[in-house]
Amino acid sequence: MSDLQCIVVTPEKTVVSKEAHFVALPLFDGEVGVAPGHSPMIGRLGCGELRLDTGEGIDRYYIEGGFVEVMGDKISLLTNRAVPATELDELAAREALEAAREKPAHSPETMAIRDRAVTQARAQIQVAKRNPK
Repeated sequence: MSDLQCIVVTPEKTVVSKEAHFVALPLFDGEVGVAPGHSPMIGRLGCGELRLDTGEGIDRYYIEGGFVEVMGDKISLLTNRAVPATELDELAAREALEAAREKPAHSPETMAIRDRAVTQARAQIQVAKRNPK
C-alpha cells in the first residue's frame, strides 16, 4: 500500500511535507480520517489537532482553519497557522482563553471576533493537553 504525501502550508512557509500512512484532520464540523485510496474531497478546516501516522509514530500539529484538498494520494492543507503540538504552551493558551472571554462584545462583529478567539484558545488547550512536553 502506498503512503499519502501530506503538505501543510501557511502564509509564511511550508510547515510540513512528509509521507504518512494515515492522516486525521479537524474539519469545521468534525474530524475526518484519510488513508491511501481515499476519494477526492475538498473541506473547510477547523481549529484542532492534525495527526500524521508516519509509521515511526504519530506527528501532531495544531492547525487553525483553512482548507484541505485530497486528490489521489496527496493531501494539501492551506491554513492560517500550523504549530507542532510539542511547541504549544497550555498555560499560555489558558491565559489567551481568559483574555478572549473578557473581550467586550457589543456588536455582531465583535461577538464573532471574541467567539473565534475563544474557539482557538480552547482548541490549543486540547491539543496541548494531549501532547505533554
